Amino acid sequence: MDCIHVTGIRAYGYTGYLPEEQVLGQWFEVDVTLWLDLSIAGNTDAIKDTVDYRSVINIVQNLVKTSKFVLVECLATNIADSILQKCEYLSQVQVILSKPAAPIPDFGGRISIDITRSRRGVGGG
Repeated sequence: MDCIHVTGIRAYGYTGYLPEEQVLGQWFEVDVTLWLDLSIAGNTDAIKDTVDYRSVINIVQNLVKTSKFVLVECLATNIADSILQKCEYLSQVQVILSKPAAPIPDFGGRISIDITRSRRGVGGG
């Protein structure tokens, strides 16, 4: 199966377990892998035969900016489900959602959630 990688999507959001994360917010970074058959678009050279990744970027940024979840797992799941619902050609999507500056004392790393969802898992189908 072919795929499109959209990496480094950044947005400021208010998801987090700590109360200050939901008030002050923080930066999130999202990488998305979209699985679909690219052979038709490869032959037609028409955007209608593929996924317009600008819409994927908009979905991700909008959800990060407007959602307020306690767990990043919930935000990542909502991103994956929304992409699958709005992009008809996709068979599967992977979302890697990262907190590059998680508010954990003496920790300079990043926290990432990596989920993969398939079309059959959306809306009970």
